[in-house]
Amino acid sequence: MADIVTNDTTRLALTAAGFVAYGITCLLPWLRQRRKRAGTAAQAADGWIVAHASQTGNGLELAEQTAATLRLAGIGVRVCELAEVTQQALERTERILFVVSTYGEGDAPDAGAAFASSLMTRRLALSHLHYAVLALGDRAYTQFCGFGRALDAWLREQGAQPLFDRIEVDRSSALAIGQWRQQLSHLAGTSDAPDWSAPAFAPWRLAERRLLNPGSAGAPVYHLELTPADGALPSWQSGDLVQVAAPGDPERPREYSIASVPADGRVHLLVRLQRHGDGSSGVASGWLCEQADVGATVALRLRQHRRFRLEENAARPLILIGNGSGIAGLRGHLRARVLARQGRNWLLFGERNAVHDLHYGQELHALHEAGMLERLDLAFSRDQPERVYVQDVLRRQAPALGEWIRQGAAIYVCGSLEGMAGGVDTALRDILGASAVDALAAQGRYRRDVY
Repeated sequence: MADIVTNDTTRLALTAAGFVAYGITCLLPWLRQRRKRAGTAAQAADGWIVAHASQTGNGLELAEQTAATLRLAGIGVRVCELAEVTQQALERTERILFVVSTYGEGDAPDAGAAFASSLMTRRLALSHLHYAVLALGDRAYTQFCGFGRALDAWLREQGAQPLFDRIEVDRSSALAIGQWRQQLSHLAGTSDAPDWSAPAFAPWRLAERRLLNPGSAGAPVYHLELTPADGALPSWQSGDLVQVAAPGDPERPREYSIASVPADGRVHLLVRLQRHGDGSSGVASGWLCEQADVGATVALRLRQHRRFRLEENAARPLILIGNGSGIAGLRGHLRARVLARQGRNWLLFGERNAVHDLHYGQELHALHEAGMLERLDLAFSRDQPERVYVQDVLRRQAPALGEWIRQGAAIYVCGSLEGMAGGVDTALRDILGASAVDALAAQGRYRRDVY
């Protein structure tokens, strides 16, 4: 064994430099988060706060539009994630507007989980606080707007005074958002509010469609490629989404993760064909996968998904975890990493059978062989008598997971809410510790796009 003690000053200097660089890498996110929290508390006494907690970015957009309306009236306002709102800020602020979504069946989204666990479990004296809640949800879930309702109830229990009754939004309902906007106009004393309308849908062309899992025991999964009808490809980042307005239900656009980057020249989507109990197809998936001919026009618009972009994690090692059609969002990140020549990527992916359900399998294996995918761990639940899922593979790789996290890795999870996302979160907390996982989320190093 080589002697690890040395008097070589060059080696010592290089070693010290390595430790310093690693320390800076770990320290910078903590300092940024500390500055954010300090800024929230410092500005709380002087203006309003608009706090948002969103899983896919809708809440952030509405929060920014809310702040723009207040600023038009000369009102000082700070926009921040709910996780950045501290007890000190609550106790010093007179007015806070909350824009919050619900995750799963009534839980707080990732951006609100820390607030829910650390503050909503306490008794605070908030009789001075005036607030309003815009709760975003989907009536398809039993606990519609569950977190928004829980937040509203908790604030009332602490003595906080509502500026107006909670407004609940079902799947971006224009009517409900209009009610919120009207209330803001009353508060701001202006009717000249900025335009809140979302970007218009543009015509795109369905350029290619192919079935990825012939013979699968699961529902068919299709790879789609789309190009703008006018030929001008817009810009987006890996992690972003598209909204598709299907002819059968144009008022309720469906969202899909983008599986490509602009350098690919097309928007790639991965769409699983949904079947109802009576055998009929889902409105959007049926149209995209079966009814629309190649060459047909698709009404589509791109949407930023800030909580799932790489951004400050672009230079970090990445741990990508997903199942099923969730490989779409992870593939987008892998393609971005290839362009950036960042090869420290670890993919953990789960599906039913290896023979039929390894979506983009040849591409993934090629990336692995080329050194752009350092680790590739797969879980196929139906290939053995005992069901094995991606969270089970994660537990088996606990030592490697801990080492990657110590080296500054960020974790991105994409796929099904039921089963996978919850199972992965439990596994991470068991392996790393709940406080460590919460810290990763606060630093932006644990991000999820689940549905």
